[in-house]
Amino acid sequence: MHIFTLFLHGNDVREGLGIEMEVTLQNLTKKFPGRDRKKQEDVIAVNDFTFQIPDGKLIGLLGPSGCGKSTTLNLISGLLKPTDGKIFFGKDDVTDLPPENRGIGLVFQNYALYPHLTVKQNILFPLENLKGKDKLSKEQMLEKAYEAARLVQIDELMDRKPGELSGGQQQRVAIARALVKRPKVLLLDEPLSNLDARLRLQTREEIRRIQRETKITTIFVTHDQEEAMSISDMIVVMKEGMVQQIDKPQKVYDDPENLFVAKFLGTPPVNVFTGQIKNHKLYIGNDCIMEAGEEADREVYVGIRPEGFFPKADGALCCRLCGVEVMGRDISVISSNPSSLNAVVRSIIGTENKADMEEILSMGEGNISTDAVVRFSLAPHKVFLFDKETEDRIYL
Repeated sequence: MHIFTLFLHGNDVREGLGIEMEVTLQNLTKKFPGRDRKKQEDVIAVNDFTFQIPDGKLIGLLGPSGCGKSTTLNLISGLLKPTDGKIFFGKDDVTDLPPENRGIGLVFQNYALYPHLTVKQNILFPLENLKGKDKLSKEQMLEKAYEAARLVQIDELMDRKPGELSGGQQQRVAIARALVKRPKVLLLDEPLSNLDARLRLQTREEIRRIQRETKITTIFVTHDQEEAMSISDMIVVMKEGMVQQIDKPQKVYDDPENLFVAKFLGTPPVNVFTGQIKNHKLYIGNDCIMEAGEEADREVYVGIRPEGFFPKADGALCCRLCGVEVMGRDISVISSNPSSLNAVVRSIIGTENKADMEEILSMGEGNISTDAVVRFSLAPHKVFLFDKETEDRIYL
């Protein structure tokens, strides 16, 4: 695979970090010509995206492959021109402005470091191409290069070449090169995909630290919901080019607006059941699990977060016990239910509730009989209802 990274910056080199920039997307739409010669229908990659990205915040664009998040990033950078809509940086309309004049730093998942140049030379490269009033002296360029290197904590590696660095160090060099010209907006497209699990954790913490120190408005594209939730001030969940929900990460997790959002966020994923509201009560199968307020009788989807289950001998929901996994701080109970849309029902029980788990744990130590059951009481705030037709949230 060809390693490719772009670093695009405005002509106005700013004299210090910390200048904030609000980014406004106004009815942003991008269509691509369809490949089907018979139908000739356009493919809508981004559909009427409106959002105001606050000054100096880190925003996570989150969604599955093909949802339009990278296309959105390319529209903001200027690499793609929108079919409809406007893009503003502050009060400036940059919709038709070429990428090199937008004042942005763009980092893709591949580092694009020149292998024959040292770290210092790689970071200096964007500054050496400045011309006219923006041209810097050699001393000024070195000062800015070392400032960027110190920010990402690689100032001791300046004389090494990329081949002598770890993947995480290479990614830091790429970020330093994006920051060296003080971009107004920093755009990161799947920047951690090529790192192993430990390095991903470390590097995402570094990205968050750098963003907080610089206060540069940052847009971070990822398909990894854990990544997005851990470092973002706000997340934008996308599906098929459309925004599903925008809010603070914990708010989106605790209060999903539709079934897609509920299923996309969370590890292990939310447990989904077919359910029914009858006589103002909510049923999963024959089990009445909670009151349903004044909702009319109808079929629904019921989502229950794994941490919303509590084993109780007289619990409302009955499942067949399939297995028990002790994972240090948590105990994972694996069960099944005829109404479950998941292959298994996975419940996460904290070890502080171990006393309630003794019987289940003892069953899990040997062969579990086919008629072994476990009953759960449910935390109401971890139970979500969704319309079966639209999959929109039903609020009791």
